[in-house]
Amino acid sequence: MFDRAVAVADPMQSLAASLPPKPDGRVIVIGAGKASARMAEAVEAAWGPCEGLVITRYGYGRPCAGIEIVEAAHPVPDAVGVAATRRILDLLAGLGEGDFVLALISGGGSALLCAPADGIALAEKQALTQALLASGAPIGDINGIRKEISAVKGGRLAATAHPARMLALMISDVPGDDPGDIASGPTVGHRGDAARALATLARWGVVPPASIAAFLTAGGDPLPPDDPRLARVKNVIYAAPAQSLAAAADLARAAGYDVDILGDALEGEAREVAMTHAALARAAKGPRVILSGGELTVTRRGDGVGGPNAEYALALAIALDGAPGIHAIACDTDGVDGAAEVAGAVIGPDTLGQAAGLSVDPTEALARNDAHNFFYKIKGQVVTGPTLTNVNDFRAILIEG
Repeated sequence: MFDRAVAVADPMQSLAASLPPKPDGRVIVIGAGKASARMAEAVEAAWGPCEGLVITRYGYGRPCAGIEIVEAAHPVPDAVGVAATRRILDLLAGLGEGDFVLALISGGGSALLCAPADGIALAEKQALTQALLASGAPIGDINGIRKEISAVKGGRLAATAHPARMLALMISDVPGDDPGDIASGPTVGHRGDAARALATLARWGVVPPASIAAFLTAGGDPLPPDDPRLARVKNVIYAAPAQSLAAAADLARAAGYDVDILGDALEGEAREVAMTHAALARAAKGPRVILSGGELTVTRRGDGVGGPNAEYALALAIALDGAPGIHAIACDTDGVDGAAEVAGAVIGPDTLGQAAGLSVDPTEALARNDAHNFFYKIKGQVVTGPTLTNVNDFRAILIEG
């Protein structure tokens, strides 16, 4: 089911249907995200070699004939990403009404497409990103802050291309599929609320660097959706988590399972959601599959190595306590759970027994946020390598009949 969910979101399988004929005149292809290089590859498969540049995560590059692929850091931005972002802005500057820009946007673009606002240093933005990721804040709150302190997010990328036409093709990795939240909306205007951003930082216990606090206190520099520089921009989400969950559900039904889909936009603390799902699984009558997507979070309490999907799987295994006939998988469809090169984990009725046999303590691992090491020791990790797409978390609980 996980493999099927990833496959239907592969840009080589899904992008062409949303791609118009290649326009006449000058065409520039830009983009950012974990899927952007694969998206560029799909564009050139349909249009032939193109001029442009996209930024993807280290290890996620793809061969393209004309579009340059730059690999940079994620989830915390680096200088390579900043330099590549500046080059994209240079490509867009000076375009005319007869020019056309195709923007390829996917999850991960918030870190990869990075141009701090005037007066904010990269090191300060890196520190803020690390603090937010450790705070347990949901992605909507994090991206809302990112928009306020960027020279490229919140529609500013698209504004740079004015008066050229722009089509932004997007793969959604955010709960609710709001185009303004995908990669923090580089092609979508944002009315801005610097005061709210400051309040959000306070709510999650994050103290921003002085330059960021000063920038937000001064009101930021929002670009509203009705700005005339965005009048020739069209934003299209062509792949989203719901499609991947539906494909997985079809596979399960064909194998004789009833299916419950809890939704494609679940949020919350990974270990708490796991406890709720464990109760649902115990009460369910098999053969049945319980599917869900969205983006869970982890509040960092310990010094371990983990991610939301692995932590969910570990907490689920503890809550199920070896319940017979219940198996589960929790993975990020981009192949990266947290910052580790691990997609997630699988569990079954024997998970805790395996751990006991190896003297591995699941409760201690959960307390230390060390789920990746726990599953490494019991050989329960799911390692895919780069999947070249990103429709966020995929969770499936299978209850045998």
